[in-house]
Amino acid sequence: MIIVTGAAGFIGSCLVSKLNQEGFIDIIVVDDFTSEAKNKNLEGKKYSQKVHRDDFPNWLREHQRLTQFVFHLGARTDTTEFDKSIFDKLNLNYSKEVWNICVEYGLPLVYASSAATYGLGELGYADDHSIVDKLQPLNPYGESKNEFDKWALKQAKKPYFWAGLKFFNVYGPNEYHKSRMASVVMHAYNQVKEKGFAKLFRSHNPKFKDGEQLRDFVYVKDVVEVCYFLLHHRKDNGIYNLGTGKARTFIDLINAVFSSMNKERKVEFIDTPADIRDKYQYFTEAKMEKLRSIGYDKPFTSLEDGVADYVKNYLSEGKYY
Repeated sequence: MIIVTGAAGFIGSCLVSKLNQEGFIDIIVVDDFTSEAKNKNLEGKKYSQKVHRDDFPNWLREHQRLTQFVFHLGARTDTTEFDKSIFDKLNLNYSKEVWNICVEYGLPLVYASSAATYGLGELGYADDHSIVDKLQPLNPYGESKNEFDKWALKQAKKPYFWAGLKFFNVYGPNEYHKSRMASVVMHAYNQVKEKGFAKLFRSHNPKFKDGEQLRDFVYVKDVVEVCYFLLHHRKDNGIYNLGTGKARTFIDLINAVFSSMNKERKVEFIDTPADIRDKYQYFTEAKMEKLRSIGYDKPFTSLEDGVADYVKNYLSEGKYY
């Protein structure tokens, strides 16, 4: 059986869908399952059992003999949350416990890291283990992810196969529940549908014009393709970037949304909220050579094609992946 933590969430539920498509139905879905909005992500999907995240460590110890693979995608992902203790509990210490169980019983592990670990990108965006100790994330979320990466690299005992995936700006279906933390694609779609225009953050950095902030936007279907590749690869341990390798502007993204909706572009620029203004990444771009070097050769979906699929086949239909 395959375990997916954070299975009711955005990327986790999409991974369950991908596994189902490939014929895997003996899946253990792990989450807290208290959010009805999140639980809708699992409707219609095939899995063997739900396990509450609080019960999962003990459950895994009891069922380790039947476990084939662990995808640990569950985490607190709110970049506007500044209570470090929440991240210490859910992102750092919980992940350490999952890692140690995988070590103890010889279970392969893929876990979610984040591009938020790179901070302002002072050291670039290469998934090089030698810079992990030097990175300076901008918020407690990024810090928690980087602290776990640092901890994992320093462990004398590691799972026989393990990979940490630094997700860049992931967008796509099954993020209806994410509210403020949903992608700009979803926010823009809703704004255009309701008001006829989209809002973007104004630039507060003189090096970037309004709307020309650059991010590496990666479609969630590509993210789960990489996860599926690693399920079968099971060698070349390490931390890997997961983006497209090509930064695009928010104007590019908004243009793709308007085009997919057959609407004329109308954009209003608003101030970046004060609570995240000094924590804002103006540029991210994944170096993808490392993942390519171990044999992942599928092309990544272009921003235009990804947004079109998301808008036309999911957002406009209210459907889930």
